[in-house]
Amino acid sequence: MKITHRGQEWNDVRPGATLRDTLIRLGFDPETVLAVRDGQLINEETVLSPNDVLKLISVISGGGACRP
Repeated sequence: MKITHRGQEWNDVRPGATLRDTLIRLGFDPETVLAVRDGQLINEETVLSPNDVLKLISVISGGGACRP
């Protein structure tokens, strides 16, 4: 299994855990990243497999107030 985020890579990730548990173990707040596997977005409850290759994408929010 391999997880990448902003040029960093983790290969020592334990398969069989959920994405949420894995993100927390790696020090990520699960609310701040999205995970993509094989070009598809996966959710926090997805159980990770030994052959998974995941790319984490930071969630960016902000912008101005909406005007009527």
